[in-house]
Formats: sequence, structure tokens, C-alpha cells
Amino acid sequence: MNYKTQKEAARKGIVTPEMKKVAEKEGVELKYLQEGLAAGKIALPANRNHLSLQAAAIGAGLKTKINVNLGISRDCSNMAEEMRKVEKALEMQADAIMDLSCHGKTQEFRKALLAISPAMIGTVPVYDAMGFLEKELSEITVAEFLQVVETHARDGVDFMTIHAGIRRSTLERLRQAPRLTSIVSRGGALLCTWMERNKAENPFYQYFDEVLDICREYDVALSLGDACRPGSINDASDACQLEELITLGDLTLRAWEKEVQVIIEGPGHMPLNEIEANVLLQKKLCHSAPFYVLGPLVSDIAPGYDHITSAIGGAIAAAAGADFLCYVTPAEHLRLPSLEDMAEGIIAARIAAHAADIAKGLPGASEWDWQMSKARAELDWESMFKLAIDPEKARRYRAESSPELEDSCTMCGQSCALRNMKNL
Repeated sequence: MNYKTQKEAARKGIVTPEMKKVAEKEGVELKYLQEGLAAGKIALPANRNHLSLQAAAIGAGLKTKINVNLGISRDCSNMAEEMRKVEKALEMQADAIMDLSCHGKTQEFRKALLAISPAMIGTVPVYDAMGFLEKELSEITVAEFLQVVETHARDGVDFMTIHAGIRRSTLERLRQAPRLTSIVSRGGALLCTWMERNKAENPFYQYFDEVLDICREYDVALSLGDACRPGSINDASDACQLEELITLGDLTLRAWEKEVQVIIEGPGHMPLNEIEANVLLQKKLCHSAPFYVLGPLVSDIAPGYDHITSAIGGAIAAAAGADFLCYVTPAEHLRLPSLEDMAEGIIAARIAAHAADIAKGLPGASEWDWQMSKARAELDWESMFKLAIDPEKARRYRAESSPELEDSCTMCGQSCALRNMKNL
């Protein structure tokens, strides 16, 4: 094999088995996919050690993808329960799963996940460092951070969040212009703490070339983390966030020089009117690399309903050009999501992604909606259930309120507009 990464293969004009599968799945020309990969506008995360993977790609001209977060922690270490979530997420057609495990048998869980998941798998090595190494954060060396990155890559992880854009200068900027919610990224806060205690630069920035060498060896896509993402709409689009974005753009070019694929992570909380501008700015500063957004959550007032605030922002962001949505559940800001929370978050994210694909004018995106509208016009309830994004819920709602007339529902009954027009 005379290439290391999907990006390198595309640049050399080599068609990989993964490219063939993705082009067929997406309904795009192979040449289009190759050109996008070569230019960095598309990423195809496919670690050669992830043997159960069914390749998918993220980027320009492709369907908007969604990611599901899960994993074990100190307070919730039930591996069997998290694996049930994995199975449910795959059943519900999640495109990617990020394992955010940070305590306990993290490698055992990661390997079990990789063994069964056809969806691409991501991780955040800095989350895992303390648990995997069984050391206090400040005692972890640069070599040990890199050891954790290589362990994840060797295990088969397809993409990794690396918070390389936050630097010691960021801490000074935060002191000069304090935020309402400071740093809300877990990885960003951990690295800020490590930098301050060790009076050292961010190891992932200082030793970025070593990170790239690991990613290139296993063809791990680098998801450049948004450590300075706003944690409230008050802090959106501030100097701290934009300074990091400029750094991520510089790091993107360095990664591409080594044929490493890149995804850029984006803002968390943001008012509606700032979302489109942020997407366009990211695409400009980061050279059209695929954009991966958490939310954006368009309001801070909805604990218990943040899957909705996120879906609103995600649809707007993706319609404006974002490529990858990280789901948010009703449990956001409150607790580790339950299986039911996860399911609600997946549905919300899938609706947002689909709505955006319609707005983007992707070929075939609105065909599903046409089929549903046709079934409604014909009062074909069985077809409506089969076409629903959540067939189980649709059937349950219908069953819980049986109408007098089978071709209507209990909302309108004999006054059903479609029923009356159909019977003219």
C-alpha cells in the first residue's frame, strides 16, 4: 500500500475501497469525493485497525452527519449500560460515536465499542489520560500524553479531539477580558490547569508534529478541539474564541502538509443571528475544512430541553455550511444522559441534519418528505408510520387516542381537511 492516509491516496489519484463505498452511499461522483479529500474539504475517518467500520465521510456536498457522545465515568461506570446505549445509537442510525470515557476500564470499553461499531469512533485522549495512566493531572508528562494518543490510535479510533489551539496566551487573554462562563470545554480546562501548574505550553500545541506523526501512521482524522467555545450566548464570538480559531487554521495547514485529515470543532452556545457568520468565518480561516459543531445552543434557559435549543442552532449552522452535528440531549448541563435521553437527542439531531440537507439542496434530500406528504394526502397511516423518523413513537401516539373514523385522527375527526378533500 503506497499511501498512509485517505487524503494522501486521494492526492495521488488512488481509489481506496473506502472511497468507493462512500461515493456509492452518498450518491456522488468518485472524482468529486477524491478532489474534496485531496483539498481537505472532505474527511473520511477510517483507522485501518477499526475492522468493523463501514466507511463514511464528512464535508462539502455530503449529507450532514451526526455524532453521539457516551462513555464511562467515575460516577457512572456501568459498562453494560453504556454498551446498551451503543447498540441503541447504532440502531437509530448515528453516523459516529464519541467515547468520552474518563475513568475505570476505559480501554476495555473502547475496544468493545470498536469491535461492534460500523459507525466511526472518536475519542478525546486528554479525558482518558488520568484514568488510563492512574496519575494526577499535573504529574502527567508530555511523553505520557502522547502515549495515550498513540494507544487510542493503535486501538482503532477513527478521529480524535485534540485541543491544540488553546495556549498559555489564552490564559492571559481570559484574565484581561473575563468571560461570564470562562472555559467550559472539559479538555480545555484540563489543559489550562496542566499549563498553569507546570508553567509550560500546551503539550499538544508544542508537540503538534508528534501528534501528526501518530495520526498519519494509523490514518486517524484530527478533530481540532474548540477549547474556547462559548459556554453562554453572552460569550459567543469573543476574542478568545476567534483567537483559537485562527490558531486552528494554522494547525490545519500543518496537518495537511503531513497528509493528516482534519475536522474543525465549533461553537457551543450562540445567538441565532451569529451562527451563519461564525460558520462562514470558520470555513474562511480554516481553509474550508469540515466543520463539526456542538449545538450551537441558541439559548441558555432550557435545562431539560437543550436537545431543542441545540437542534435549532444545528439546523441553522448546517444549512449555512457546517458538516457534522454533535447531538445534545435533554440531560445536557444536568447529568449523564440515560438511554432515553440519548434517543431523544439523536432524533433531534437527525431532524436538524435532515432539515439542513433540504436547505442545502442536496440531491434526494427532500424525497423522504415527498413520500411522507404523499402518504398523508392519501391518509395512508401505515406508510406514515414506516416513513416517520421515529416510527415507534408515531404508532404509540396514534394507538393512545383511537378515532371514531379510521381515516382521520382525534384532532379533527369528520372535519379532517384531507379526508374531506379526498372525498369530494
